[in-house]
Amino acid sequence: MAGEGDDASRQGIDALLPLEIARKAERVGAQKVRVDAITLLVLAVLAGAFIAFGAMFATTVLAGTNGAIPFGVARLLAGLVFCLGLVLVVLGGAELFIGNTLMVMAWAAGRVKLSEMLRAWGIIYVGNFIGALATALLVYLSGQPMGGQGAVASVALRLAVDKATLPFFEAFFLGILCNVLVCLAVWLSYGARSTSDKVLAVLFPVSAFVVAGFEHSLANMYIIPLGLLLKAWAPAALLAETGLTAADLVGLTWGAFVVSLVPVTLGNIVGGGVLVGGVYWFVYLRRR
Repeated sequence: MAGEGDDASRQGIDALLPLEIARKAERVGAQKVRVDAITLLVLAVLAGAFIAFGAMFATTVLAGTNGAIPFGVARLLAGLVFCLGLVLVVLGGAELFIGNTLMVMAWAAGRVKLSEMLRAWGIIYVGNFIGALATALLVYLSGQPMGGQGAVASVALRLAVDKATLPFFEAFFLGILCNVLVCLAVWLSYGARSTSDKVLAVLFPVSAFVVAGFEHSLANMYIIPLGLLLKAWAPAALLAETGLTAADLVGLTWGAFVVSLVPVTLGNIVGGGVLVGGVYWFVYLRRR
């Protein structure tokens, strides 16, 4: 009897097995598409703000690191603190577009219609955009980017220029690779039993995509608008500190920002929806 009790307790605390995670992901996707539009939108706005907080944390950590510490180490530190965003999403109960590309599993299983999934994606994407953009404006108005004698703003502006001017196909493939890792983080969090398990599940996949320089459409919704605000209102001394010239800043426009989201978003959908959700559905759920 003691042995049976021990087995039961272990089953209650062990992480879910991959087949169980697949079933949970399918069930969660089916539940989310039927949430009312207002609730889904508000949860998506929260997720946009949460990821923006992670991006703000990362840009602050990167400030002043040029030449002070090795490139890879600086990126690793930025990646670790950027995890704040997905930790808040997973534990705080918000709705992130790129994580919800896993809804493909519920659609492939026939539990939701394509129109229902696309409706949910659309609402979440708009909500994420609102949350990230509003946070960028608040951070700018707070003066936080001017910390470290403008070092934070310098990092944010350079990142914005780089992301807004990426070639289409490069941005697309970087978006694929990013969301493979983000959705794997979400996938692992589905199998976690405790708060600490969920945090650890998120930590390494998300850090890896930041270190590698992959493209996250929602993080870009914060970083590029912040760069645009800094471009418009930053003092000349700040621009000089970045090493950017007026010619470099020509490509950083609101139009370029919107256009740059297209390949990254498409890549995120392929990476999460096809290479993670689709593959796991094929492996574990297709036989049903």
